[in-house]
Amino acid sequence: MSTTTNAPDAPRQSAEAPRTPRFPHLRQDFTASLVVFLVALPLCVGVAVASGVPAELGLITGIVGGLVTGLLPGSSLQVSGPAAGLTVLVFEAVSEFGLPVLGVIVLVTGLLQLAMGALRLGRYFRAISVSVVEGMLAGIGLVLIAGQLYSAAGLEAPASGVDKILGLPGAAVDAVGSTTALASLAVGAGTIAVMVLWKKLPGAVQTVPGALAAVILATVVTLVFSLPVATVEVQGLLQSVQPPGLDAFGELASPALLGTVLAFLLIASAESLFSAAAVDRLHDGPRTQYDKELMAQGAGNTVSGVLGALPMTAVIVRSSANVAAGARTKASRVLHGVWLLLFAALLPSVLAYIPLPALAGILVHAGWKLIPFKGVASLWRSHRGEALILIVTAVSIVAVNMFEGVLIGLALSVVKTAWEASHVKLEVIDKGAGPVQVYLSGNATFLRLPKILDSLEALPQDRPIELHLAGLHHLDHACRTALENWAARHSAAGTEPVKVKEPDPVEAREKARVKSETP
Repeated sequence: MSTTTNAPDAPRQSAEAPRTPRFPHLRQDFTASLVVFLVALPLCVGVAVASGVPAELGLITGIVGGLVTGLLPGSSLQVSGPAAGLTVLVFEAVSEFGLPVLGVIVLVTGLLQLAMGALRLGRYFRAISVSVVEGMLAGIGLVLIAGQLYSAAGLEAPASGVDKILGLPGAAVDAVGSTTALASLAVGAGTIAVMVLWKKLPGAVQTVPGALAAVILATVVTLVFSLPVATVEVQGLLQSVQPPGLDAFGELASPALLGTVLAFLLIASAESLFSAAAVDRLHDGPRTQYDKELMAQGAGNTVSGVLGALPMTAVIVRSSANVAAGARTKASRVLHGVWLLLFAALLPSVLAYIPLPALAGILVHAGWKLIPFKGVASLWRSHRGEALILIVTAVSIVAVNMFEGVLIGLALSVVKTAWEASHVKLEVIDKGAGPVQVYLSGNATFLRLPKILDSLEALPQDRPIELHLAGLHHLDHACRTALENWAARHSAAGTEPVKVKEPDPVEAREKARVKSETP
């Protein structure tokens, strides 16, 4: 009786069970994608113009960052596209090698990133000193600001970073005497002012990104008052896509070009992976898989290179906007690429109305944010050596160039780490009778050799010496040779030869075993 009554109810209950939606976070991701699109649009155009390439190439890189990198695993909420941090390097590369070769540089950079990700080397970029990365960004910011101040005035900027900065007073004098330059500067300054003040407006107003609002207002003011300022040159999306020809690949034999590729590789990879670590701190979702993220960046740069577009990195401004807008999955960054594609395909003529000084103002604001003023002050109080590395890296980038400046910063970081790791303690025990006992402990490397030899050579020549090395964790070849030479010289004074007490190998192995087993 009960079996026949309950049997029909079972399928009815199953049919009425709630079904899990296929895209449970589509609403949040859709809204976030629109916000990211509005943030990315002026930045993509501004970075391209500042890099000395057609504005459409910035949009192409943004599209690839959304549709290619955005679909791949790695970091779920990080957004990629053309970055202000590479503007100076791209401009130098285009000036030296030409626009067709830029695609080759970006393509090779992407292939190398793919290889490094496949070899699981992505995690090792996290070992790069934060001070070097912040110094790199600070140096880029200084050069970017200086260069864009010329653009804001409608003037041509000098080539080197030092000349850009030293030439600013003369440029200011030239601008004061020109009505066109003053009008252009007013548009650029107004753009910066809008972006700074926008954050102080009510939250409802801030749903429109400050950069976009500033560009729209600058465009409207320029049109209404017919200001004599330069605007973006439009070529068309398809016309701007110029894959590199075979002759461009012949430039790979140039050592200078290979150095540029290494600079792109180091800076783009480090900036992307450091950005990923920062984005992970902004949300509680899945953590970044660094090797896969490096491969995703490599895939994006490979496609961008094939299309002759700009290099891409993960961009913290767009990524933080994505998280703040409530994005939950990678769908938001993919959709932002779709919106960029639709804009580039349907409304490219709109770009022709954007005044160049407005884009310069956006990049001056972006360059200012790259300089960690508070971070330098904090480091100087707590870790003066790290602050010095940051400052030297930034100054080197301004004074020399991007690649060599970063190498100088990395070299300083390695030297500082080696110096701090080579702590050695020398203790002298003299009981007045018998041999003088000298105990060395710690890490004896060539960096500490002057201190060790100064102490040993100050020992009395007429007393027997016992040199105990059992407390050393590491004794490099230079130190061992120097100690042996000192012992031979000291023993030649007619006294008992110096006795060097080496660590017992069995005892050393036992200590190492105990240390490894200790939790």
